[in-house]
Amino acid sequence: MDPLHQFQINPILQIVIGGYDLSFTNSALFMVIVVAAIYFLLVNGMKGRALVPGRLQSAAEMFYEFVANLVRDNAGHDARPYFPFVFSIFMFVLFGNMIGMIPYTFTFTSHIIVTFTLALTVFVFVTVLALIKHGMHFFSFFLPHGAPLWLAPILIPIEVISYVMRPVSLSIRLFANMMAGHTMLKVFAGFTVLMIGGLGGIGILPGLVPVLLNVALTGFEFLVAFLQAYVFTILTCLYIRDALELH
Repeated sequence: MDPLHQFQINPILQIVIGGYDLSFTNSALFMVIVVAAIYFLLVNGMKGRALVPGRLQSAAEMFYEFVANLVRDNAGHDARPYFPFVFSIFMFVLFGNMIGMIPYTFTFTSHIIVTFTLALTVFVFVTVLALIKHGMHFFSFFLPHGAPLWLAPILIPIEVISYVMRPVSLSIRLFANMMAGHTMLKVFAGFTVLMIGGLGGIGILPGLVPVLLNVALTGFEFLVAFLQAYVFTILTCLYIRDALELH
């Protein structure tokens, strides 16, 4: 089977309004499932607020502490009011990455339109935050402090392009890693099936080698899924810090 077939978006509920296709797709379905899973974990996990936490409460507290530390260490204490935004981004990306590791699911973070929308949301948020906090002084961000004015015609366009490209690099990094990882798993899984019992199969015992390789690759992909959510959140924190401190 085509390893890219797993990324195909299929409509579940056909909706066309004014000539625009607004169908409810498998991608949208798994976004809803992810949001519901996050809601279930946080609401039910913290409902009892037990002194000795259970598994759900421990998981909810672990995620909370992890993101709180990221915000404090990378965005500074002034960024504490924006913790809910960062936490929402982290949980959505992490669960979106992880749910795709379950067979017969859909990895919506492997689509550039989803990751670019997330990255654009972060970009707009930090830009509006910087404008509200600093006003017109925000534009001094594009001329590094201490740089001679005669370099301004060169430095300002470079800094503007670098700033505008943030959502592009942020989205491509997540999309490319998730798509490449899942494609690799699909290719190796198909190769394993052929080696064990397909055309010219070599038997079960020698086929254990590619099976073990697939297990190792799956574990690696779980690590990548977490790291990509971590990197996306770290960069979001750094962008918030830039917006608050303008450096």
